[in-house]
Amino acid sequence: MTLVYIISAPSGSGKSTLVNELRKFVSNLDFSISYTTRAPRGSEQNGREYYFISRPEFDQMVRRDEFFEHAEVFGHCYGTAKRFLTEAESGNHDLVLDIDVQGAAQIKQKLPQAVSIFILPPDRGTLEWRLRSRGLDTDAVIDRRLATAKREIENYDKYDYILVNDRLDQSVDALKAIVLAERSRRSGATPSAQDSRNLHLAEGCRLEEMRQEVRRILRSFEEGSSGTASGF
Repeated sequence: MTLVYIISAPSGSGKSTLVNELRKFVSNLDFSISYTTRAPRGSEQNGREYYFISRPEFDQMVRRDEFFEHAEVFGHCYGTAKRFLTEAESGNHDLVLDIDVQGAAQIKQKLPQAVSIFILPPDRGTLEWRLRSRGLDTDAVIDRRLATAKREIENYDKYDYILVNDRLDQSVDALKAIVLAERSRRSGATPSAQDSRNLHLAEGCRLEEMRQEVRRILRSFEEGSSGTASGF
């Protein structure tokens, strides 16, 4: 049975970095590359970060019911194609979906057994620092991304796991542990010592364990805290 992992995060939280690291360490894990109508940024390449298509092409895919979910974000359309799940199932692989909060809710309705993981910055100040360090957006766009991030984080209780991305090495370990723990749990096999370690680390990221931490992060947005300027 193919496991589907939904990974969401506010823009600038380091989600792409974590997913790329995850794929280096976990085998038999496919990645769904989203389709978008926006133009490539920086060194982005078609078929690597996204499939970049025109609005008419996107609309045609919608009419053909080729998307699990699709949405318009900051004036551009994004969609997750159904074909990736079919391909993962045919190869007996699991599948990672990189989707925003709105899309994650749509996927959960269609695939209720999917495992949802919400990656968050440690505070508002760190997120702002990361967004500015990218050098991709104007001040107005950054302000809009920060406001959107707060609204997205307020939906944290819709996720199974919460991962606060503060230190890269620890965050990679936690994300890897969540993915492998779910594999171990659903296999029904007796856990090995490494499986037990993964299960313990993953449990620490469970929603119920992270509520207080997420509330602290939300307070930093409400207070406009400058936070800690650490990132990657």
